[in-house]
Amino acid sequence: MPGKRNRQPVCAAVIAAGGQGVRMGAPKQRLLLDGTPLLLRAAQAFRANPRIKHIIAVSDKKTFAELGPELDKLGVLRAEAGKTRLLSVRNGLKALPKDTELVAVHDGARPLVSSGLIDACLDAAARHGAAVPAVPVKDTLKESSAGRFVDKTPERARYWAAQTPQCYRLPLLLKALDAPGADENATDESSLVERAGHKVALVPSDYTNIKITTPEDMVFAEALMARKKVASRKGETRVGIGYDIHRMVPGRPLFIGGVNIPHNKGMLGHSDGDALLHAVCDAMLGAVCAGEIGIYFPPTDLTIMGISSRVIADKTLEILRSKKAELVQIDAVMVGESPKLMTHYAAIRRSLAEIFGLDEQSVNVKAKSHEGMGEMGRGDAMSCHAVVMVKLK
Repeated sequence: MPGKRNRQPVCAAVIAAGGQGVRMGAPKQRLLLDGTPLLLRAAQAFRANPRIKHIIAVSDKKTFAELGPELDKLGVLRAEAGKTRLLSVRNGLKALPKDTELVAVHDGARPLVSSGLIDACLDAAARHGAAVPAVPVKDTLKESSAGRFVDKTPERARYWAAQTPQCYRLPLLLKALDAPGADENATDESSLVERAGHKVALVPSDYTNIKITTPEDMVFAEALMARKKVASRKGETRVGIGYDIHRMVPGRPLFIGGVNIPHNKGMLGHSDGDALLHAVCDAMLGAVCAGEIGIYFPPTDLTIMGISSRVIADKTLEILRSKKAELVQIDAVMVGESPKLMTHYAAIRRSLAEIFGLDEQSVNVKAKSHEGMGEMGRGDAMSCHAVVMVKLK
């Protein structure tokens, strides 16, 4: 029966979060990491993995009172914490639905576990019965019986630091926990599985899957979260909106998108008055949250009176590069009664493409009249709306 052979085992997670956080000065499971309690972060990680059908959180009544609604949203079941970690895990296993075949036992104070590591540990447990994620020990180890003098220096290459989720076939784990002489003060279940005579597979992990034990760990975790956010934004697409309006006066050249358009009036401004370039530049700055062009070219600065808006565009591109962003597309609409711009679309698109280093197919320009209404309808002003798309590198 091909369907039966390919059936995936039912997987569950037991998250042990019943500690008092003596070294942290508060229960760790309720500490906030980037605004979210550690227990919730761990639960979210397992809920995001499609292989995990059931999640049991093992904690104290106060934690459930505070986090209960959020745990309910994630479909997390609950079990009461015991006096030791092992007793808490036992309570969690008792609460598992009967269809569970593979179980991942995880520390509630390990909020940064990845879905890939969960998969790797489940796969290893399915093959070998038991699996533990671990990282090579980085520091030289010293063995001392009394804590005053070194007895010996073990070979560091042979030692690994165990993490969670530790994954097991459920019957194997239950047998190890119920074996005569099982130490209720054991710091992890895998040691009991080893004592019961079953080999535990080692799954290479990484050092970002940290356990929050001391205040310094929280500092490291916050830094990892910040790095993760930056990494997640790479390749992100952003949109910016820009707007500009200028009065139209006789005797001024009319610049639109860097093109000198023949007309009896031009746009009045501190620079050459190119409303299209100004709107596009403001949109670009908005897309990377860098303010607007008035910050970099204030109208009170008399030294830049009459400058070409191409200078403003060059500065905006420089800011974009400093933000590790790249302009992808421009769409702009000029609003005014005259001159009619349709015959100038091609020239304006070419100019914008050249100024901003884009392909012409990534630039669009259009114009709308103001139907004779207001100052724009009278030909006394022109405005521009622009939308740009940028991509973070």
